[in-house]
Amino acid sequence: MSSNSIATLAKEFEITPGQVTSVLSELGVLFDGDEFVAEADELSIIKETLGEQRGQKVLVLAPGANVRDIAASLDKQPQDLIKDLLLKHKTPAQLTTSLAPEVAEKLAGGYGFSIKWQVAETKTEAPKKLIASTAAVKPISGAQHRPPVVTIMGHVDHGKTSLLDYIRKTRVVDKEHGGITQHIGAYQVELPEGKITFLDTPGHAAFTAMRARGAQVTDIAILVVAADDGLMPQTLEAIGHIKAAGVPMVIAINKIDKPSANPDKVMQMLMAQEVVVEAYGGQVGSVNVSALTGEGVPALLERILLEAELLDLKADPRGDFRGVVIEAKLDKGRGAVATILVQEGTLKISDSIVVGSAFGKIKAMTDYTGASIKEAGPSVPVEILGLNEVPGAGDKVEAAENEKVARAIGEQRATEARDKSLMTGKRKISLGDLRRQMDEEDVKNLNLIVKADVQGSVEAVRGLLEKVKNDEVEVKVIYAGVGQPSESDILLASAAGGIIVGFNVKADAKTKTEAERAKVEIRSYNVIYELIEDIEAAVKGMLAPKFEEHGLGTAEIRLVFKLTRAGFVAGSYVQEGMIKRGAECRVRRAGEIVYTGKIDSLKHIKQDVREMTAGQECGIQFENWTDFKEGDLVEAFEMVQIMD
Repeated sequence: MSSNSIATLAKEFEITPGQVTSVLSELGVLFDGDEFVAEADELSIIKETLGEQRGQKVLVLAPGANVRDIAASLDKQPQDLIKDLLLKHKTPAQLTTSLAPEVAEKLAGGYGFSIKWQVAETKTEAPKKLIASTAAVKPISGAQHRPPVVTIMGHVDHGKTSLLDYIRKTRVVDKEHGGITQHIGAYQVELPEGKITFLDTPGHAAFTAMRARGAQVTDIAILVVAADDGLMPQTLEAIGHIKAAGVPMVIAINKIDKPSANPDKVMQMLMAQEVVVEAYGGQVGSVNVSALTGEGVPALLERILLEAELLDLKADPRGDFRGVVIEAKLDKGRGAVATILVQEGTLKISDSIVVGSAFGKIKAMTDYTGASIKEAGPSVPVEILGLNEVPGAGDKVEAAENEKVARAIGEQRATEARDKSLMTGKRKISLGDLRRQMDEEDVKNLNLIVKADVQGSVEAVRGLLEKVKNDEVEVKVIYAGVGQPSESDILLASAAGGIIVGFNVKADAKTKTEAERAKVEIRSYNVIYELIEDIEAAVKGMLAPKFEEHGLGTAEIRLVFKLTRAGFVAGSYVQEGMIKRGAECRVRRAGEIVYTGKIDSLKHIKQDVREMTAGQECGIQFENWTDFKEGDLVEAFEMVQIMD
């Protein structure tokens, strides 16, 4: 019995991987990702069936196949099929919608495929041995659909809080525990079509502060814009923060109940910020709402669920636990209190957890209604007690084997954090050091935040900066606005790895202190061309250097063996030079290259080693490759920079 590749069979028979998986499903063969396991005679049956489809474009589907099934067989994105169904076939559908046979056939026909429908007898024709032989294959993941996590952002007076309050009152209050409104920084809305988790954050500052700590918890961002006011400074900031986060955006045009409301004007103003709504031919959804009367709110909630369908959000409630802190505080009567959003797995009472350097055993857990609960699954926000100290918003939450282990990990992290802050501190993002940062982090964007004294200067600086480019580096102005650099700008720069440039404006003492703490560089200029010259010089310094290959050594694979935990290892003899862990390498078989990649690990008598020299024996593991054989020749090399 051997492992086989779906992609390889698709190439061999000149059909799509989706067609291969359709045949495997028809024959009752389980598969995990690109791989399935079959014996020689079983593989011949599979190939015989695939041969019948050579040159044909046939999908084998079970009656009642849904959009997700058909998309997988066609190797297309589900959202593309949903759009086709709506626009071309006048059939609205979601990922799990089962399509009538005639609709499915028309949809597949648009991509040049016909459909062969499975019948009841098909499964009995598959050899029982074929089904049994796949028992060793890893079963399909336990991932399930989870509710989307949504953040609402916008200008302070545009009704963000009112909209949240309206949703909360109409959808949550009737379930409040004991009639008392609980505030844990997040809550869930239950609809017939599904649930939505809202993060009740103070605004884009908290949203970006969490991103700056490496916690990307939001799936969808709602931008609230007042229909009578249009875009305001905080609206523009929010747009910059959402774009930098790379999450889908839905526009809620609020206050449409006002006589002066002008939604069309809002949509035109959004176009100037490169936010094009669907009504104007773009990809961004927009809904007209009134937080006062509730008009449009159901449509907004439905739109959120549609975006979630397109994102196909999943998590495994039975997998390893993973979560993130939404907010935390010190309560005099209860001690450290933290609101946690569960991202993977299930959190339970009495679980031992580590949160950054904080640790503890969960003593109590309540949901967003204030009711005590015993466990919480993915996308569920909960408030917990039991930590030894107050963690920070955005800190990752991990499960530990027991409280003793949690304590050891937490104390070790606290020690490491103190040592690191004393020794090095956070690396500063600066123009002068961009070349090294680009090498280490493989980043090819220079993210800038532009602040100037007047709007005319903002546009002039932005326009000139966006012309500074070359083939390898892109200058991106992620936000531009009028006024002094602010703490909000610092947060955005820290989260996006960017730099703040000011023209005819300077940061005040408080902002400078915050910039130093966050290790964000602020550069101020009074002459526009000095600003542009500095950016051009930084970009030129970011150009990738030239390299040439420098050989390290060769080794012959003499034995292939499997370790219980480590997997397959190539027992090798170093013939000349040296073999180094992490080095680039090629593997040749009968003179032909069968692998190009990296040496992932190097062992000598069960010990991890950094390098092995000529005449020594070692065990080699390659990065994402185990198809090596005895007699293969490993050539290790490194790329050395050529100095001009």
